[in-house]
Amino acid sequence: MMGKICLLFLLSFSSLAQTNSDEASIRAILATQNKLWNQGDISGFMAYYHHSTDLKFISKNGITQGWDATLARYQKSYPNQEAMGQLSFDILEVDVTASKTAWVIGKWNLVRPKLGDVGGHFTLLLKKIKGKWLIFRDHTS
Repeated sequence: MMGKICLLFLLSFSSLAQTNSDEASIRAILATQNKLWNQGDISGFMAYYHHSTDLKFISKNGITQGWDATLARYQKSYPNQEAMGQLSFDILEVDVTASKTAWVIGKWNLVRPKLGDVGGHFTLLLKKIKGKWLIFRDHTS
């Protein structure tokens, strides 16, 4: 009986450690995206999105389907560094729901001295593919 309890404890601890590691990885990805955006590197920012037609970006203007269309949307909406401004994230929650999926809820803010500041909230669905966390759904308002 004691052996079963120890095994259960070790499995639970291992799962918790993996969840904490995954959360740290996801937070690091978002920090990297933040840095890339502030350097004006939209393509680098997009490297953390699933490069597939399955990607969905949801905003008040509707749903953008696919990686290429999402990249084009960003490039059209933010054609230069002035429009991109300086991005900051406030990550409110990272919920690793399984070993290969996670939800992120947060706030975003763009400081743009000449164009006016903008911001809102976002929800991301990430999936772990070949050991790498990628954004599959981005709902930004």
